[in-house]
Amino acid sequence: MSKLARVTLPQALGYRGGQPMIAWLLHRISAIGIVLFVSMHVFAAFFLYATTGGSTNAIANGLTNFYESLPVQIFVLFCVLYHATNGLRIVILDMWPGLHRFNHEAMWVQWALFLPMFILPAFLMIAGVKLG
Repeated sequence: MSKLARVTLPQALGYRGGQPMIAWLLHRISAIGIVLFVSMHVFAAFFLYATTGGSTNAIANGLTNFYESLPVQIFVLFCVLYHATNGLRIVILDMWPGLHRFNHEAMWVQWALFLPMFILPAFLMIAGVKLG
């Protein structure tokens, strides 16, 4: 039998993962966000086109109004861009295993690419700028 660790609750619950753990967690959260958005979109389309009138039309309109709201659109933008840039970083490191020693530098490059790609469109969305 193993000995019991003498660790306080704050020590046990304290975060010790560092930057790679945050990247892993954000990658999972962004994937869940993408799945939820696509699911809402499919359900709204189903309720709108597969049935006629009644409460299903209200459900479709409610879902559509929700996922077309500005906070949800900005969250979806974050999810798609973060998931794509982090996934690209992971693919590059997996394709060339010798680059794993530069994992932290690759994360900083990922953030340097992600932040402008996210902040500029999010700012334009908030400002209400219509392009095209």
